[in-house]
Amino acid sequence: MTAHRQTKQLKAVRAAFTCAGRPLSIDEVHASAIRDVPSLGLRTVYRAVRRLQELDEVVSVPVPGGSDRYELACIAAHHHHHFHCTECDRYFDVNGCPGGLKKLVPEGFQLEHHELTLSGRCNACAQ
Repeated sequence: MTAHRQTKQLKAVRAAFTCAGRPLSIDEVHASAIRDVPSLGLRTVYRAVRRLQELDEVVSVPVPGGSDRYELACIAAHHHHHFHCTECDRYFDVNGCPGGLKKLVPEGFQLEHHELTLSGRCNACAQ
């Protein structure tokens, strides 16, 4: 196994995901990581996220009609869905699954995978 250089920038980006505990946009990662490394540039965040993906620490969360978000691979490994706040544009993990989706599939079709994103206002925006 090849040793990987653990720069302060990479550590700050990794910490952003660990502290947030929810899917983050690149801008959200940047806003969090610059607290630890004030000189951190957006291009460096993109490179660090790509590096964390290569290390299988972070995975992308596709967002229909928008930029992907990213979350820790250990969270993504467990089946879950997401909640999108339409006011602040943040994404949150939703534990559990409604189930019973096979009955919605047309006759003769086989369901292999599904993604569900709930939309509305998060607790902070709803108040």
